[in-house]
Amino acid sequence: MSRDEFAHNLFHNRTGVLATMHRKEQAIRPVLAQIGMQIVVPEALNTDEFGTFTREVERTGDQLQAARLKAEKAMALTGLDLGLASEGSFGHHSSIPFLACDRELVVLIDRQQDLEIVGQVISTDTNYSQQQVTTLESAIAFAQKVGFPSHGVVAMPEAHPLPGSPIFKGITDESQLVDAVTELLRQFGQAHLETDMRAMHNPTRMKVIAQATQDLVTKMSQCCPQCGYPGFTAVERQAGLPCALCQFPTALPLAVTHRCQKCDFSSVSYFPNGQEFADPAQCSYCNP
Repeated sequence: MSRDEFAHNLFHNRTGVLATMHRKEQAIRPVLAQIGMQIVVPEALNTDEFGTFTREVERTGDQLQAARLKAEKAMALTGLDLGLASEGSFGHHSSIPFLACDRELVVLIDRQQDLEIVGQVISTDTNYSQQQVTTLESAIAFAQKVGFPSHGVVAMPEAHPLPGSPIFKGITDESQLVDAVTELLRQFGQAHLETDMRAMHNPTRMKVIAQATQDLVTKMSQCCPQCGYPGFTAVERQAGLPCALCQFPTALPLAVTHRCQKCDFSSVSYFPNGQEFADPAQCSYCNP
């Protein structure tokens, strides 16, 4: 049996539980079906207990830790030994500060094989945005800018509302928007609007979750050269790709280390992006 066949057989015809209450199965299930994995969604799971985008509940741990906790809770509820969860994070791009980005993780925990594999995508394809308004006209203009009504909107008194403040989520039609903003303007003289980043109200985010799931499937097929187990993925990246003009090391990756979580075998690959030199535009010496 080849390594690819071995990895495929580890997950084919198995059932995994997906920790979601926001319909993420719509993005994740079709991708995993490509490798013959079945997905179920537990009815009694409240993923909001691990954190909410609207800040009522602070996220438990970092992004990966929160996803792990969700998957583990779903496995505990169902008794299944294969669990999945996704977690998103939104903010400014680390390399392009004026661009918003969406970092999506999809984690798979396999207790039968003692494996954890994480798919990841960082995408600038997002409508993530927020704005403080003092008129209904400004509120409607903001909503139109972020793809309303196919993309939902959230309204609250301010960016960091006090406990007990009214928060209107899942606004997906103009009458809801008008009612919510009118009430906030009456009570507070202002309204803070932001995109509803929950998956079921954000088709753009759903697409990125599907991309992260595809990355997960790719990593599930990357097998350790020594023991053959899947999940032989990058654990460390070394910067220093030399500039093509002056040979000065740049911030671009020179090498990447892959490691097996099963047998701990590791290997280093140079020039991971298929290029041996960096464009001088990326060099802090040639282009300070």
